[in-house]
Amino acid sequence: MSIFNSINSSASALTAERLRMDTISSNMANADSTRAKVDENGNFEPYRRKMTSLQPQQKSFSSFLNQATGRSNQATGVKVSSITEDQTPFKEVYNPNHPDANEAGYVQMPNVDPLKEMTDLMSATRSYEANITTLNSSKNMLMKALEIGK
Repeated sequence: MSIFNSINSSASALTAERLRMDTISSNMANADSTRAKVDENGNFEPYRRKMTSLQPQQKSFSSFLNQATGRSNQATGVKVSSITEDQTPFKEVYNPNHPDANEAGYVQMPNVDPLKEMTDLMSATRSYEANITTLNSSKNMLMKALEIGK
């Protein structure tokens, strides 16, 4: 077992949470984008909310067993498994003067809920801060261990 496993684990979590915050920022920036991409018919489609999925870097039982018994030098942590688009329907807003309005005067708006995004952002920020605290604690313990040898 490496003395740097805790630092590597915290570092992977920091990277994953940063990507999660970047995805949330992209969602907030495109909350009003009605022309994000073109569909197969040549029509514009609104922006679809993106979501990140996190998973452990090691998934098998044997990898966890080897880690627990000290036979593995592989770092633990998390990784982003995928960034998927939310398939909930778009919001319909009545605005007949909008250039993207249909015949009935409704505009399809992105499926981004700013309140939900802010809640997710606060959660990601708190997780990021907790991992920084863990990283600093590990660093301080290693520094104290080095001072023993003086």
